Amino acid sequence: VLVLHVPRGLDRAYLFSLPRDLLVDIPAFPKAGYRGGRTKLTHAMSYGSRVPGRAKQPSAAQGYELLRSTVSGYTGLRIDAGAVVTFAGFDRLVDSLGGVDLHIDQRVVSRHRQPDGRHRESAPGGYTGPQMVYEKGDRHLNGWQALDYVRQRYIPGGDYSRQRHQQQLLRALVGKILDQGLARDPDRVQQVFDALDDTLVYVGGRKLIDVAYALGGLPADRFTLVGLPGRSVGSGGGYRGEQLTSVGRR
Repeated sequence: VLVLHVPRGLDRAYLFSLPRDLLVDIPAFPKAGYRGGRTKLTHAMSYGSRVPGRAKQPSAAQGYELLRSTVSGYTGLRIDAGAVVTFAGFDRLVDSLGGVDLHIDQRVVSRHRQPDGRHRESAPGGYTGPQMVYEKGDRHLNGWQALDYVRQRYIPGGDYSRQRHQQQLLRALVGKILDQGLARDPDRVQQVFDALDDTLVYVGGRKLIDVAYALGGLPADRFTLVGLPGRSVGSGGGYRGEQLTSVGRR
C-alpha cells in the first residue's frame, strides 16, 4: 500500500509504504458484511471488496473504501483520492510508456517467472522450473519484468526490500512521464488511461487527468522516498504480521 503526499505548492512529493502484513484495526463495513477486527492490512481490500450475493464478482472500488478508511484510521491522514491497479494493468502501464529504466540494488531471483516471461509451474511447497534473475545494475525492464521484480519478497530484507523496490519503480515511472512531458499532454494521458481500461479503478474528487496535469511540473528530483522501519510480530512461535517501530509511527 503506497501513500503519496503532495504539499499545496505542488513542487515536491513524498511517498511511503505500509507493509501488506501490517497489523491494524479494520473498522466494520456493513456494505460488505464485515464486522471489523484486528488483522493484516491486506485483508481490508479483500474483505471490503466482497459483494453480498456476488461471491465471484468482487468490487475493487468498494474494497478501496475500506482500505482507505483503514489507512486513514491508522495514520491519522485524510486520504483525498486513490487508485487500484491490477497486475495486468500495471504490466500494461509500463509497456505503454516503452518500459522503464531502473537501478536494481540487489540480486533478485524470481519465484514466479521464467527467463522468457512464462509463469513457473505450481508445485507442492512452491514453484518449479527455471527462474528469471535480476542482476544488480542499471536495467531496462518491460512490463512483466517490472511487475515481477517488485513482487519479490523472499529476498534479503523481505517485505521491506520489496517496498523499497516498489517505491523506486514508481519514482522511475514518474520520472519518465515527466521527462516525456506526458503529464501535460491531456490527449496522451487519456490514451494511457483508455489502454488500462478496467484494470484501473480511480476514486477521488478531481479527475485523474486533472491530477496528472497538476503534477506535470513536479521536478523528478523532488520526489522523496520515505522508508518506515518495522519488524515482524509473533505469537506462540508463529508469525502474525508486521508492526512499525516507534520511529516509523512518528
